[in-house]
Amino acid sequence: MFNVTNFEEMTLQEFSDALASTNPTPGGGSAAAVALSQSAALTVMVADITIGREKWKSGWQASETAKLIASPLIRDAFELANDDTDSFVSVMDSFKLPKDTEQQKVARSLAIQETTHEAALVPLKTAKDALQLLLCHEDLAVTGNANAVSDVGVASLLASAACKGALFNVHINAISLPSGLSEPLLKQVDEIRNMSRDVSRAVMKAVYSRLEE
Repeated sequence: MFNVTNFEEMTLQEFSDALASTNPTPGGGSAAAVALSQSAALTVMVADITIGREKWKSGWQASETAKLIASPLIRDAFELANDDTDSFVSVMDSFKLPKDTEQQKVARSLAIQETTHEAALVPLKTAKDALQLLLCHEDLAVTGNANAVSDVGVASLLASAACKGALFNVHINAISLPSGLSEPLLKQVDEIRNMSRDVSRAVMKAVYSRLEE
């Protein structure tokens, strides 16, 4: 049995097996967060092989900025993966609460609403972090070590997948909430999705341009 709330301790094979299982967790939200960690790790690698090398001096500042954003995400994203799973388990537990009396029904309904809202907030954080990482990739692609521009491309694709994947999880939880809670969430989903699309396209353009130099 996997300890599904400690993804950082899993091997890659164990995590893939956990995803492939019929267990309710981990799911897409945790997978998106793990993709964010991988994107951050690649970003740090490119930054590190740029900084300090005279040939790529024009990319030092972009690399320092990228590294500042990416370094903590390597570990923090695993926490988001754990939190995503834990929040989903909390939602499922809420549905199991007794509903024999009116008081129990009210308490159960409130618990479902609270845990579902939290289950939307966790992937929203993943999406926001992924967008922040994406925003540093264009400059890194343009000025970083040219030998690793393909790695910037992969990092960007992973960050984009993490962002858009996490937004699916925000959406699916938000639509079951009252409008007062759901509308602000769905507004953020649209804003982040549109921005991530535009930024991702700009990064891809920069990567392809650098590859053709």
